[in-house]
Amino acid sequence: MQNLPHHYSVSATCSGDGNVELASPGLSTIESAPPAEFGGPGDRWSPESLLTAAVADCFILSFKAIARASNFDWLSLGCDVEGILDRQDRITRFTEFHLRAELVCPQGTNEEKARRLLDKAEGICLITNSLTSATHLRSDIRISGA
Repeated sequence: MQNLPHHYSVSATCSGDGNVELASPGLSTIESAPPAEFGGPGDRWSPESLLTAAVADCFILSFKAIARASNFDWLSLGCDVEGILDRQDRITRFTEFHLRAELVCPQGTNEEKARRLLDKAEGICLITNSLTSATHLRSDIRISGA
């Protein structure tokens, strides 16, 4: 890892058609639009879906780093995230993120250690640590071939 602080740059531009183009150095440009819940087309990434995706992505990348540092063998990890947008104190914001993780491990895996590493990944995720929303993790561990 490089020394902190890290800096990330994104440019957003919009033409008259309402789609926003998001660009960042070295990355492919993507289009975003309001989600269907806000009257958008529902066929593009939105700020809401991008934030929810960032929670899922950060959780998995955090687990990968922890597993590598712990010499923990695993086969696959899936994470579904539901972000809940609500109004509290007259402010519309994300109030909760519910993570559902499924970790598949090889035979002979210590399931308690696997669960501890999943919990630790939730605790160190820099995205959720940067938000005021509550996070809730439900994890399932499957042993391959079992």
